[in-house]
Amino acid sequence: MSNFRPRPPRDGSEQTPGGIRPGDAKTVQAALDVLEGQSAKGGMGRLLPFLGPAFIACVAYIDPGNFATNIQAGSQFGYTLIWVVVASNLMALLVQALSAKLGIATGTNLAEHCRNHFSRPVVWGMWGVMEVVAMATDLAEFVGAAIGFNLLLGIPLFPAALLTAVVTFLILGLEVRGFRRIETVIGVLVGVIAVSYLLETWFSPPDWGQVAYHSVVPLLPGNAVLLATGILGATVMPHVIFLHSALTQNRITARDPQRARRLFRFELVDISIAMGIAGLVNAAMLIMAASTFFKGGFTQVATLEEAHRTLQPLLGRASSWVFALSLLASGLSSASVGTMAGQVIMQGFLRRKIPIWLRRSVTMIPSLIVIAIGLDPTQTLVTSQVVLSFGLPFALVPLILFTRRKDLMGDLVNHPLTTAATVGVAAIIIALNAYLLYQTFSGASHV
Repeated sequence: MSNFRPRPPRDGSEQTPGGIRPGDAKTVQAALDVLEGQSAKGGMGRLLPFLGPAFIACVAYIDPGNFATNIQAGSQFGYTLIWVVVASNLMALLVQALSAKLGIATGTNLAEHCRNHFSRPVVWGMWGVMEVVAMATDLAEFVGAAIGFNLLLGIPLFPAALLTAVVTFLILGLEVRGFRRIETVIGVLVGVIAVSYLLETWFSPPDWGQVAYHSVVPLLPGNAVLLATGILGATVMPHVIFLHSALTQNRITARDPQRARRLFRFELVDISIAMGIAGLVNAAMLIMAASTFFKGGFTQVATLEEAHRTLQPLLGRASSWVFALSLLASGLSSASVGTMAGQVIMQGFLRRKIPIWLRRSVTMIPSLIVIAIGLDPTQTLVTSQVVLSFGLPFALVPLILFTRRKDLMGDLVNHPLTTAATVGVAAIIIALNAYLLYQTFSGASHV
């Protein structure tokens, strides 16, 4: 007998990003027609209504923190750390699949499950950790977008930060009109980033033999651990693990186990496409830095501003302009998604909701302070990604615990091999963080 249970009714106080609004009715009906075998469409027409949640989630994997860590890794170590990008993206694909599945199977997101199943002190502690993670995320995204405006338009960094605030408010304003509008805008920005890095690779053709070799051979120089951890933290991001389960929990409702399994299969396609794009963009960032800076002897390109300045004499004005445009698209899209994730975290753990414009206003204050007092923006980005990596176990462990429970997941419960693989991922992340702590406090880190 199936363990599938109808979703409990949700009150309006727990409405989350991805919720159904009148403007989304056409998309939802098209998806339901496909699930129920009543759609006359074929191919992409059948798939299109299901695409979107993973594209919002994948933005977190190509945010300005990724620019900072990947460019530093490529300029300092050449192609050596491409395998870290590949491994991180495979881990992210697995984790995002479980997060999406949790929302589909239970109609409840990860933060809400934590609130419902853990003790009150644990819930408050996890919320505190996730808020720190959300602030670190927002810092990277906001600073990155400000740098993008600064490089592209030539305006000072602080006014660029204020302009970033205005544009992200406009993007977030689309969310009140339904999930499809914001998914479309985010998808376009992801496309801008992807096309930009296709052009960057064309401007500076890499050594594809070295790329292939280092994609599969795991070499890790001792002084590369901080950057490797930063790449991991910038790729498998804890706040978006919480967000993806919210994006799928009430977007399209499956009425029985068979439809739930079909819905999850479509979501896997969405995840595979979105995470595939994110993985290729991350690899292209590192490859561009290796084929341009490392190859040219510029092994200490430590900031995004230096990368922009150095690209122009090496590859031409168009290349530096494309770099700035991609950074701006990354910062604006990820700043919007980060605010959505922060809303899900607070609402899920505490049953408290504040207006999204207020949250955006509060979380941009640390970024404005960092810019105003003149801290190195790129080093701030790299440090923020390491903070994200330390927050990962607090998202991964609950995700594993819940998705392995048949009483919660029904027919979508994890296969034992899936659980084992995810436990392995969590163990690798925790071990890498422990080693980073050892390096940091023993004075062995030289980054």
